[in-house]
Amino acid sequence: MPKRGKRKADFQGVHALLVFPFAEDFHLLLDLMRRFSAAVRYAYNRLLEGKPREELKRQESPLCAFFGLNTRYADDAILKAQALLDSARELGEDPRKVVFGGRKLFETLKRGHLSGKPLKEVKREWREKRQGTLYSRGDKTKGGNLNLRLEAEDGALWLRVNLGNGSYAWALVKTSHPNLSALVERVHASLPYNVELSLKDGKVHATFTWEEEPTPLAATKENGVLALDVNSDPYHLALALVSPDGNLRRHLTLSLEEVVDRAEKRGAKELLLWKMAHQVVALALEEGVAIATERLRYLRKSRRGDGSGRAFRRKQHRFAYASLLRKVHSLARKRGVQVVEVNPQDTSTIGMLKYAPQLSLSKDVAAAYVIGRRALGFKEKLPKGYQKLLGDGAFLVQAWDFYRARAEELRTQKRNERDRSRRNRLSRELKKAQGALSLLSSPLGSPGSQDGFTEGRKRPGANAWRVLRVGTFLPLLGREVPRDLSPLKVFLHRGAWEGWRGCLGPPPGGGPKCANVHFG
Repeated sequence: MPKRGKRKADFQGVHALLVFPFAEDFHLLLDLMRRFSAAVRYAYNRLLEGKPREELKRQESPLCAFFGLNTRYADDAILKAQALLDSARELGEDPRKVVFGGRKLFETLKRGHLSGKPLKEVKREWREKRQGTLYSRGDKTKGGNLNLRLEAEDGALWLRVNLGNGSYAWALVKTSHPNLSALVERVHASLPYNVELSLKDGKVHATFTWEEEPTPLAATKENGVLALDVNSDPYHLALALVSPDGNLRRHLTLSLEEVVDRAEKRGAKELLLWKMAHQVVALALEEGVAIATERLRYLRKSRRGDGSGRAFRRKQHRFAYASLLRKVHSLARKRGVQVVEVNPQDTSTIGMLKYAPQLSLSKDVAAAYVIGRRALGFKEKLPKGYQKLLGDGAFLVQAWDFYRARAEELRTQKRNERDRSRRNRLSRELKKAQGALSLLSSPLGSPGSQDGFTEGRKRPGANAWRVLRVGTFLPLLGREVPRDLSPLKVFLHRGAWEGWRGCLGPPPGGGPKCANVHFG
């Protein structure tokens, strides 16, 4: 049995604004931030040259002697430089072309098209990003943080800044962050915390971070999973409780419409999202199961003028998927609930094609069910009925003819359309039709792969689930994302195509010519 890896520590943080009772302290700190930022740039260039960290952080090195930093500040500058270097390499960028202060601002200044107040604002922002950084690691042996130390006095929290020459600057920490009490506890217990200062709009902001040991697991996937899927229309959370054998034990939905009603009030919106996260984690603890979610890195947002429509953009921008998942994950770790993230590939498609018609589920609950099964290690096999349907040439020809006619119609509409937004919408629809034609004309690959690779070799052919989706949803059910998926039962169980063969007009529900079609 494979060994379990060590659970990652949970990072916590507090954001705050620094207030300086004495202007001299503020200016001394700005000078220290300027020198530290320059040291980071120097260290970055030396690391590119292959200089070792041990050599750079010595007392006699230029980082200490030239920039007036103590060895701990110098070492922290090297760590910041190394992090930037590693990030550039991981992103596939040329490390020699990294721009300190931001490439976008650099290119703006380089063009030289600004003057007056706008130019001053850009220059100020450029200087702040390039020269306004200070960082110090926490150290348990030093009572928390040696260079940037927090002191709690008379109910107030102060930051003592070591200026590197035996003197100190003081700043009042101003924040109402919910993790403030946890930070104060660490200060009193002399536990380590990292501090990073940044300059923005002429003010110094502080970020305090620390690691907390993970809570022992009280709910794991050995007992099953509670899978969740967030949906924007209607705005709700679909939950599926999946047993260890992969069967669906129960399901429910939680509305998120109240979040939309208070979207303009960020505090109220955040409170409601936290309330929803507490409900999800409480249910997982009650059942003793893990939480399963999709691993989404990026959600595309539509923009004005792309033809997506105002109503659709409003739904997209209110979609707090990432924010809700972060809260669920954070709370679950604190409560000892295991979190399992899975590849999101085709979860909605498989749910709609397989489990929605088979178990009479909504498309959203069906997608959550697929997420739960995937978290437990189950792979979705293509039902025999669908295999038979994909092997029927008449089905593929019907779908091909539909998208070929649709593509031609969209090209005609686009040529005759003068409104830019509508042309963009037609272009997007045309691209989808062309993509469907490409899928229908490609040989089919295996439907069982989640990552597209097997035994080190790329799996050839089009994804069978996607071919089924483009071949059934719009041509036969009349919508790209249909609500009623029950008509697919006949294909799921029997692969019957006979009931559709005589239909040469619009799809069922899509026009009068096919209004009386009976499912085979």
